[in-house]
Amino acid sequence: MSNIIAIVGRPNVGKSTLFNRLTESRKAIVDDFSGVTRDRHYGKAEWTNKEFTVIDTGGYVANSEDLFETAIREQVVIAIEEATVIIFMVDVTTGITDLDDEIANLLRKSKKPVYVVVNKVDNTNLELESAVFYSFGLGEIYTISSMTGSGTGDLLDHVITNFEDVEEEESTLPKITVIGRPNVGKSSLINALMGKDRNIVTPIAGTTRDSIHIHYNQYGHEFMFIDTAGLRKKTKVKENIEFYSVMRTIKALEEADVVMLMLDAQEGLEAQDINIFHLAEKNKKGIVVLVNKWDLIDKNDKTMKAFEEQIKQKLQPFTDVPVLFISVLNKQRIFKAIETALEVHQNRAKKVPTSKLNDVMLPIIEAYPPPATKGKFIKIKYITQINGVAPMFAFFCNLPQYIKEPYKRFLENKLRENFDFSGVPIQIYFRQK
Repeated sequence: MSNIIAIVGRPNVGKSTLFNRLTESRKAIVDDFSGVTRDRHYGKAEWTNKEFTVIDTGGYVANSEDLFETAIREQVVIAIEEATVIIFMVDVTTGITDLDDEIANLLRKSKKPVYVVVNKVDNTNLELESAVFYSFGLGEIYTISSMTGSGTGDLLDHVITNFEDVEEEESTLPKITVIGRPNVGKSSLINALMGKDRNIVTPIAGTTRDSIHIHYNQYGHEFMFIDTAGLRKKTKVKENIEFYSVMRTIKALEEADVVMLMLDAQEGLEAQDINIFHLAEKNKKGIVVLVNKWDLIDKNDKTMKAFEEQIKQKLQPFTDVPVLFISVLNKQRIFKAIETALEVHQNRAKKVPTSKLNDVMLPIIEAYPPPATKGKFIKIKYITQINGVAPMFAFFCNLPQYIKEPYKRFLENKLRENFDFSGVPIQIYFRQK
C-alpha cells in the first residue's frame, strides 16, 4: 500500500504550483529529461522521512465548458475512492465559487481525511479573508502561498499523520504487475497465462487492499500477479478513465517487485508510458517492456531492432531494460515474458561479493580514473554493495564532491557490463574514505 495525496480543486487555484513544490524537494531524482516534465501530473515526495505519491488532478481535465465541470466532479469522486488524503485547494483572491461549493459537497460525504488549503495568502489581510472557507464545514483550514512555499511545511506535518503504515508483505514470492494504458491487453495477458486456473488470493480481513493477488504456479515458475484491472467499483459517475487508470497504476506499481510495462505496437511509447517508466525507476522496481500486438505490424528483418532502439532512445538514460515483442492473442512469447520478469527479479536481489566487486572494478577505474577537478586528483580506493531492496553501491574516495554525472554513468555502465543488472535501476553513492 502506498500513501497517495490527491490535490483537487477548480482550475487556476495553484494546484500545479503546490504539486511542483512538494515533488521538487526531490529535484535531484525527479526526471529532468526533455519532454517528460511537460505533463508529469504525479511524482514522489518525501516529508520527515515519509515517502508518498502526489497527484495533481488538474492535468486530467478536458477544457470545454460543459465537459469541464463533469470532469472535475468525476475526479473528485475517484480521488475520494483512491487517495489516502485529499488536499482541497481554493483561492483566497476569488472567495468561494459555485464549483468550490460543489466540490465541498462531494468531500463532506467522503470518509477520507480532507484538508482545505487556501492558496495565495501572502499577507495578514488575506489571512483574515481566508476565514470565509470555514463555511465549507470541512474542519480546519490551512493558509499557504504555493508560490513562496509559506505554510506548506505546517500543512504536511498535519497531512502525514493520516498516512497508513506501509506494511511489509508477508509473502516472499516475487510480486509482478502488468501496467500500461487502457486497452493494451493487460488483463488478456494475465488470463492467457493463467488459463482457467485463476487462483485469486483474497485480501486479509482488515487490510485495505486495492488489488487482487493471483497466485501463479505453473511450468516450474511461482510468483504473485498483482492485478488491479478486475477491481472496478461501481461509482455513480462515468469514469474519468485516464485519471482512474493512473491512480490504479501507481498503487500496483508501488506494491510490486517487477513491473511489466505493456505497450501497443501500433501506438508505441507515449508520454504517459514514459512517466510511468520513470516512476517505476524512481521506486527502484525491476522493469520489463512488453510490446503487444506485434502480430499486427508489417515487419522486415530490421523492424524489431529499430523499434527497440526507438523505445530505448525515449527511455534514456536508463536503457538497460529487456524489451520483448509479444502477441497475447497468438500466445506468442508470453511465457518468455514471465521468464524475463523473474530473471529481472533475481537481478534486483543480486548481491556481488565485495572482493569480486573490487577485483573487477578497481582495474577499470585505474585505467579510466575520474577526471581531475580544479587540479585535484580523485582516487577511488574501495567499493562495496550496500544492503537494500535494489542494487546500491558505495564508492569510497578522497574527494566525493568532485565526481561528475558522466563519470557516475560510466561506472554504472561498467557494473552493468560485468554483473548483469538488466532491468534494474542501480544507485551509486560516493563516500569519503
